[in-house]
Amino acid sequence: MTNRTPANIPTESIRILLWDIDGTLMRSTRMDSYKDYTAPMLEAVFGTAGRLHEMKVSGMTDLQIIAEALRDEGFTPETISERAVHLRERYMFELERVTGNGQQQFEVLPGVHEALQAAAEHPHYRSALLTGNIEPAAHLKMRLAGLSEYFELPGAYGDDSYDRRDLPALAATRINQYLGTNLEPHQFIVIGDTPNDIACAHHFGARAVAVATGRMYSLEDLRKLKPDALLKDLLDTELVMRTFETL
Repeated sequence: MTNRTPANIPTESIRILLWDIDGTLMRSTRMDSYKDYTAPMLEAVFGTAGRLHEMKVSGMTDLQIIAEALRDEGFTPETISERAVHLRERYMFELERVTGNGQQQFEVLPGVHEALQAAAEHPHYRSALLTGNIEPAAHLKMRLAGLSEYFELPGAYGDDSYDRRDLPALAATRINQYLGTNLEPHQFIVIGDTPNDIACAHHFGARAVAVATGRMYSLEDLRKLKPDALLKDLLDTELVMRTFETL
């Protein structure tokens, strides 16, 4: 196994930043615009979008969204998983369709580029994605946002599990293998904007940094859930980096 960490950095000082995408790094310009591509995907693969149009999905994985949308239509997680290849292909077809015709627009949130760049320049930090998006959709969004360069490490994605609490452990296993290390859970920091981001971090034993940049949860909403750190946004790069250093 190749060790891809700098030789002069003690392993115990490394911190892996696990970034959520939607509501944390970027967001769509319209509320609930994910339905523009999710609904036609469900209709093409399963013949129905189920209860998708009445759902609020912030913090859920894509597999969880699909299972919840179809729960009254006779589709079990097992039958959904059996169609995983078709599901991914159709999902990406619909996402590329709406992003290509301008129907779906994304905006990088203020301070994100600066925070990612500061982390990239710091010898103790590495960044990876931990997101509810299926993996190819996550990478497409990063390319559209111009953020791909910051995420060379493997991460964990919305097609890995129906339960977001599983994702940090999956990401840690992949990152340890990639780096040739054996990092402990407390060396991982999950940054996200929803209660599920906080819950998945604490379930694994990682640190949770909550940012109140999503549409669904305010600073006070997130504070009640006792993240390890809480930020209004990512605008103050020095504050962001100081926050990481306290964890």
